[in-house]
Amino acid sequence: MPSSVDARALLPQVRATVREAALLALPFFNVGERTSARVWSKSGGSPVTEADVAVDTFLKIRLSELAPGAAWLSEETRDDPVRLDHDLVWIVDPIDGTRAFLSGDPDWSIAIALLSGGEPVLGIVAAPVTGLVYEAVVGQGARKNGEPIRVTAPESLAGARVAGPKPMVDHLERNLGLGGTPDALIRLRRIPSLALRVARVAEGLVDVGLISSDARDWDLAGADLILREAGGVVLDLAGRAPAYNRREPVHGELVAAPRAVQETLLAAMR
Repeated sequence: MPSSVDARALLPQVRATVREAALLALPFFNVGERTSARVWSKSGGSPVTEADVAVDTFLKIRLSELAPGAAWLSEETRDDPVRLDHDLVWIVDPIDGTRAFLSGDPDWSIAIALLSGGEPVLGIVAAPVTGLVYEAVVGQGARKNGEPIRVTAPESLAGARVAGPKPMVDHLERNLGLGGTPDALIRLRRIPSLALRVARVAEGLVDVGLISSDARDWDLAGADLILREAGGVVLDLAGRAPAYNRREPVHGELVAAPRAVQETLLAAMR
């Protein structure tokens, strides 16, 4: 179903909506302690809390009002294949990093993207505990709390700051021949929210983000646009950008990095 939207005009309203959504989640979050929210397991064993559901419900109502012609894909809503026939699709993770949220780790986020023709045209990743909001509109650059952000511009991967699963980091370091040398990779602490991991590449706090297989559209789409607009890329190991709003919104192993090192990184990850 074709449609159109002015993503730049929509951004302030989406930003305000995300800030309201954060206020629904924060009362259930306790730094360093278990959440006060009710917790249960979804099919497959992953946890969900009443905060996830409350934020998801709120966002579905508000975002659907902002773009009435858009379909919906969210981690916490039953998938409706009608989205496959829509040009505009909201992609939402109400709490990306639920395990972090329920255990008292502040590295969780609210992640939102609006797709047009299968490509993200608006992306927001908000970290409610720290008050940071990363955002981008296609062609307009990326920002954090209103200030422009850019990736780092490393000449090589020697000494690069890397965040991601240990087996992937081990593989990268081994193939680069850096293990045990002064130029060994700098292994950063785990970032539970995948959207935040990618956003931190966009702002230059992380040089390389590694992403294990089985990530979903809602983990990636908003952060992907933010990184693109900040001068970086999210790619699979064959060098292809993620395709969104497919029947199965699941991805294989991915890398997130500045464009300047993408070829070296991909060669080392294969």
